[in-house]
Formats: sequence, C-alpha cells, structure tokens
Amino acid sequence: MITVLAGGVGAARFLRGLTRVVPAAQVTAVVNVGDDLERFGLRICPDLDSITYWLAGVVHPEQQWGRADERHVVAGELERFGHESWFTLGDRDLGVHLHRTMRLREGVPLSAATAEVTRAFEVEVQLLPATDDTVETRITTVDGRDLHFQEYWVRERAAPEVAGVRLAGAEAARPAPGVLEAIADAEVIVVAPSNPVVSIDTILAVPGIREALGHATAPVIGISPIIGGKVVRGMAHRLLPAIGAEVSAAGVAAHYGDLLDGMVIDTVDADQADRIEVPTRVTDTVMDDPDVAAALARTCLALAGDLTSDVPR
Repeated sequence: MITVLAGGVGAARFLRGLTRVVPAAQVTAVVNVGDDLERFGLRICPDLDSITYWLAGVVHPEQQWGRADERHVVAGELERFGHESWFTLGDRDLGVHLHRTMRLREGVPLSAATAEVTRAFEVEVQLLPATDDTVETRITTVDGRDLHFQEYWVRERAAPEVAGVRLAGAEAARPAPGVLEAIADAEVIVVAPSNPVVSIDTILAVPGIREALGHATAPVIGISPIIGGKVVRGMAHRLLPAIGAEVSAAGVAAHYGDLLDGMVIDTVDADQADRIEVPTRVTDTVMDDPDVAAALARTCLALAGDLTSDVPR
C-alpha cells in the first residue's frame, strides 16, 4: 500500500499519475481539511472535493478545481439577494456539499461521508480526511487581521502580507479512522507536492500523525512544490517566508527536516541536490501531462525501493 499526504491540485495531479503506475485500490491519500469552511450553511471541503473530481475525471479543465460543465444559477440567485459572491459554488458542486452537510448533521463523521462521495464518483483511491474534527487554517496578516485561509486566498487573493499561520482546533483534534493505520501499514509514504504550510503542515498538526510518520517502517519521500524558486500554482511563496523557510526545493526539504527519508526535485533545481540532507532524485515534476505525473510517481517509488534496506527506522 502507498500512502500519500495530500492537499490541493498538486496532490491531485500526482495521485492521477500514481494510479497509472499502481492499482488505485492500493493507494490511500490522507487529505488536508484545514481549508474547509462553512458557506451558506454548507460544509465545504475544497481539497477532498478537488482530489475526488480529478480522480473521477470530472474536474473543470481550465480552473483545475470545481466541476466540468458547471453552471452557477444558484450563485447568481444568491447574489441577487445581496450575498457576497467571493466564494462561488457551482450547481453540480452544490450537490456534493448538500449531501455531505446532511450526513454530518445526521451524525455521520466526515470520513464516512467522504467514502460515500468517492463511491458515488467511482474513485478507487481511499481518501481519508486527516481528522473528522473541525479545524481551520487561520492567517494572521501584518496589518493585524485574523483570516480564515479561504478569506485570505480567495477573497483577498493572497495579497496581504502574512505574519503567521496557525491551525485553530488542531490541539483537540484526533486522526480520522484509518489514518494512523494507513501510515503504519504503508510500504511507501509520499509527501505530495502540496503547499508545505497550509496543506502538509496542517495534516502534521493533528496530534499523532507526525509521531506515526516517525515510527513508520516505510520510507517517506517528499516532492518539492517549488520549482526554480517559484510555485507552479498557489501561494506557498508567500507563506514559506512567514514561517522562516526558504522559497526553494532545498528550503522545503529543510522545512520537513527529519520527517523525510528521500526527496524528489525538479530538473531546474538539480544544483540544489547537494544542499538536501537526504538522498535526492532529480526529474521533471511539472505534471501538466499525466505521463509526466506517472513518471514522477515511478521516480518516487524507485527512490523508496533504493532506501528500503538502508534507512534505519
């Protein structure tokens, strides 16, 4: 079994490639929920939904999030009544949020509701929220505001300078059912090329998950989301400096520290390999093409195979 720590489009692209290399049923993704929010009374889970849509082949091809062939009739009607339109929900997307919210109100945990959604979309990869508990990524801005991550990213378009990042509610959260087992039983663990601060760190902030990774027998392989000092998409370049990390492949590896047994970086950053303290492989990591994503997955698995007999755990 292969377990992937996942958040957002970078993880979705990687998982799409990984399922071309190994059977989807052998893959488990532990997914960030710090981006989740309540909007119009509905529980919205952007990372869980984006990954589901990518793996089901129904993601919006230009946006790379949301549903293909989407309409926004309901959003237009809400705007008519004066509701703010900064976080727009499509009509097809609303069906998922309505189902999830109804099930949560019936007392079904998020992990079970997520399994229902993935079954409905015929996604064979097991998607596990990092926790069933409510946690929120909060952004503290230099001008003194405390923003939900979606307010910072979508409404403010990541414009404010960031003073700090925290995960509200993490201290009391528990790993969702299956998460610790997915780490303990894995043959390979991959840290997807997701935002290190608001995707991966938020997963690691749930008590017990980082500890489980430290005790895992499987090698942990990281993939840098930073290429040539820039992000492929997202705002990691705005957040890494706020936590004292360098915006580079080597900076991401240093940030993860002893969590990693190996690292995969882009060919553009080949000259940084000597700065990374774990065994490093260099390959194309820009996953616009599914074949590139599959090749990246093979590189990760090959590195893990090379490390299996060498890394003391």
